[in-house]
Order: sequence, then structure tokens, then C-alpha cells
Amino acid sequence: MRFTTRPELVGTFGMVSSTHWLASAAGMAVLEDGGNAFDAAVAAGFVLQVVEPHLNGPGGEVPALFTTAGDPTPRVLCGQGVAPAAANIEGYLDLGLDLVPGTGLPAATVPGSWDAWLLLLRDHGTKELRDVLRYAIAYARDGFPVVPNIRAVIDQVRDLFTDHWPTSAHWLGVTGDRHSNPVLADTWERLLAEAVGSTREARVDAARAAWSQGFVAEAIDAFCRTAVRDSSGRDHAGFLTGQDLADWSASYEDAVTVDQGEWTVAKCGPWTQGPVLLQQLRLLEGFELSYVDGVPTAATVHTVLECAKLAFADREAWYGDADVPLDDLLSRSYADERRALVGDTASLELRPGSPGGRVPRLPEPPAPREVARSVEVGEHVISRDGRTRGDTVHVDVVDRHGNMISATPSGGWLQSSPTIPSLGFCLNSRAEMFWLTEGLPNSLAGGKRPRITLTPTLALRDGEPALAFGTPGGDGQDQWQLCFWLAHTLGGLNLQAAIDAPTWHSTAFPSSFYPRASSPGEAYVESRVGQAALDDLRRRGHLVVDAGPWSLGRMCAVGRGGGLLRAAANPRGMQGYAVGR
Repeated sequence: MRFTTRPELVGTFGMVSSTHWLASAAGMAVLEDGGNAFDAAVAAGFVLQVVEPHLNGPGGEVPALFTTAGDPTPRVLCGQGVAPAAANIEGYLDLGLDLVPGTGLPAATVPGSWDAWLLLLRDHGTKELRDVLRYAIAYARDGFPVVPNIRAVIDQVRDLFTDHWPTSAHWLGVTGDRHSNPVLADTWERLLAEAVGSTREARVDAARAAWSQGFVAEAIDAFCRTAVRDSSGRDHAGFLTGQDLADWSASYEDAVTVDQGEWTVAKCGPWTQGPVLLQQLRLLEGFELSYVDGVPTAATVHTVLECAKLAFADREAWYGDADVPLDDLLSRSYADERRALVGDTASLELRPGSPGGRVPRLPEPPAPREVARSVEVGEHVISRDGRTRGDTVHVDVVDRHGNMISATPSGGWLQSSPTIPSLGFCLNSRAEMFWLTEGLPNSLAGGKRPRITLTPTLALRDGEPALAFGTPGGDGQDQWQLCFWLAHTLGGLNLQAAIDAPTWHSTAFPSSFYPRASSPGEAYVESRVGQAALDDLRRRGHLVVDAGPWSLGRMCAVGRGGGLLRAAANPRGMQGYAVGR
């Protein structure tokens, strides 16, 4: 039996995997109380907003993929809010900005997570809102255990909070092992008090309205009118208004899928980076990849890196909340054409393709600029002005009925913008992913979704939902998920062993985050691939960064098949956990 850092869980009742043990435990408690997978996911999602506040929050967003016991067709829950109606490229340029700042009020889109979680609860859950929200309220009111990375983030932005964001000063008191956020608990209690109606569904809708058309929207509108410091080094007010919140609601969409033999892999649409995983799978169909004792060969890592560069180049040229030629991008004929570009050595070029004969256009590289020093704090990078890369959480749930969901909440983290004092949370900075250049699929416009990195995954086997998985990690998400997928489906490893397997990613394309830097040829590789493989990759021209043995990804996964349910979670960072029975 192959050694794993923890067991792959196997049972028949229900499984929850998330990036924090308390969220997994809350989700499981809901399952034990008679709830289904969607009830459990909502409860876990709200707990994550409390216990991982440096990685997500109530002012953030959430995309999810799910299937129901009665319908195996993957569906998308879109909890990504849009840019404010008043936001336009000219307005930002008039402020002297050539990029949307990575922090502060100009970077805010409509907060989407509250409405999305409640829409899911209304339509597919069974529990009252109070029953699933009570776990998060208790942790906010009574205190939650502070993981080391929360303190590391706060220490890094201490001067910013002290000098420019005084409403966030409550975070400066995080010095011990426990912290509370009673103002946030009060906000949730007030929302519950306004959730009045004759049916469960009506009560959920009343709580949605209390957020988007009531006191939450009013407080956000008022707060956005005051200029505060952002990562441009200057003070700016926001564009977001209460009317923007009232005009938007979460929605459902069809998933994007590709077939891979017995497997069908489902992703969110190209307003996320999700289809890059599907493009990579298409490209890899033409290569012989191999694992030896659960470890990829250097040739496999090289090939996957080169295919990632091609897929992410297409992301830069073609993806956005726009008319994207997705059928052409995912066609086997296009993959055949692009596959010919993969050679024996590392490419140092950004090479988008021409799907359907269209001419690609890339954003102009941003002007070089002085940026605040960044430091590694575990699963992400943060600078002293609050800029972050890869701040996200994840949760997967499967229940005994056959319901399954994969969700990647993010945004609204404590360092994205100042805390709104009457609400106890801050806004997101997701608009930083727009370009301030006209005519691109991901160009900023009012009412448009930014092209986000958040990218959960579902997979069906012979038409039956079989896997839900995902990870935080910004641009790395669909690369680390691919590593997991190959280890599981090609390497033959179970869910936990596949998560434990060595992981890697490329940074050769523009980052989705301010200031949009790229490092052609650079590849981060966990050292457990072996020194010989690292040396081989360097000989092929890759600028290899030895990432250490256990550093890349925060994968979660649940599965079902053969009458059994399974789950696994990432050991890196010693925080993610799977529970089930």
C-alpha cells in the first residue's frame, strides 16, 4: 500500500473536504442533522468567511459547479458580481491609473457570495438559513482559532491599517490564539431578523433583499463615497453604489465540458479561467505521459508545462465576459494545430492561437513600476500595501443521495480594502483583473464580470457524477488541479495519494493580479520530483524554482462510485481537512 499523509476517507453517508477543518466539520454537522450536500456547502462556505478572513470574506464572490441527485448534468452557480455601472476605462484613466489597483475601493465589484449561497440554499437545499448560518455566527461572536497565516498577513499590512485604514484596526489586536468579529455576527443576525416570509423559500429571498436592497447596500454605498488609500499609492473613492447591488443577483449557467474517454470534465465558462484546464487536457491527448511509483517523469512535467503556456496564452487573448470562441478553442482540430508548437525545450514566448482563423490580440504589458516588497506567507503572497496573489478557499461536498458540489469562494479578504465599520467586513478587489485597454475580451466595462481565476471542477465517469475537486491559488489553480487529475487518472493514485503527489506550475504568462507581471520560462516545481528531474528540466531551458517538498496547492476532493463515497484534503499548510462517514 502506498504511503499517504493521511487516509483517503471512504464511507456511505457523506463527505466534506475544505481548506479549513472547522468548515469541514460544520458541513458534516449539517449532513448529520439531515441536511443535504448543498445545505452543508452553504454552512461550510460561511464558516470559511470567518476562520480564513485573509483568504475570503462576506464581501467576496463564489463560483460553484454542482449536480443533483435527480439530474447528473453539471450546472454552474455564478456568484461573481459585476463591475459598477459607473465604472469605465476612461474614468480610471482620468484618475491617472493604467491598471485597476490591487486594493482599495476602485477595485470593488458587486459582492456576490451572499446572494449566491442563498440562491443555492433556496433552490437546492432543505434547511432554514438560520440553521446553516449559525455555525459562522457562533465563530464570529465567540471567537475562532487564529491560524498562523492570519497573523502573518496582519503583520505585513500593519502600517497600512494604522496610517490609512483605521476602520480595520480591530485586526491589529490579533495577537493571541483566538479572535472574534462581533460586528459581523450582528450583521448576520440582523439579516436573519429581516428574513420574514410564509415559506422557507420566501424567507431566504427576504434575506437576499435585506442585503442587496436594504441596510447592507446602504452602508456599502455610503462607505464607497470616501477616498481611501489603495495600491496605486494614492487615495481614491469607489464606483460601487447601492443601486449596483440592487440590480445584480446570482444566477445559474450551463457548464463547459470536454470528454476524455470514460471521463467528462466540467468547468465554469470563460468569465473564469476554467476552460484552460479543458484546453490543457485537449493538448495532452496527443502525448505519452508517465508516472513512476506515483511520481511524474521530467518529460511529463516538461510537456505539461509547455501545454499550460499555450492554454494560458489563449486565456490572455480570448477569455472574458464576452463572446468567446469556445467551441473552436476546445476543438480537437485546434488542439492538434497547437500541439505542434510543443518541443523538447522550454518556450520563452507567449503564443496565443487563432481559433477559427481569428487574429489574437494580447493586452499591452503594463509600464514597469516600483512595487512594495512582497513576502511569502504560506499559501499566498502579500505585499505591504495589501496586494495579494492566490487568496482563496475551497469546499467540496457529496452526500448519500448523490448530490455533489465544488465551490471556490474568494475575495473580500481583510487586506483588500478597509473594513466597513457598521458591517464588520470589507469589499472585494476583483475588478483588478480587468484590463484598462479598449477592445479586449477582459476590458473593463460597467455591468461586466471580470475574468476571474476561481475555478472549481466536476468530473463525470460514464455519465455519472464521480469527482468534485479544486484548490485556491490564483493562476496556479488549473495547473495544480491538472497535476491532481493526472496523478489520479494516469498515475492510478487514490484521491489522497493524488493530492500528495508532487505538484508544479508555470508563471510564464501575465498574472491575473496587479501589477500583472510575468516571468517567461519560470516554473515552480516541488522537489519531490527528484533532483534528476529538476536538473533535466533545467537542461530543457526551464527556469526552475525549487519550491521545496510540500508547498504548492491546497487541493480538496470528494468522489463517489461503486456505492461508496470518498474524500481527501491537502496536507500542505496543515490546515485543510476532509471528514465523512
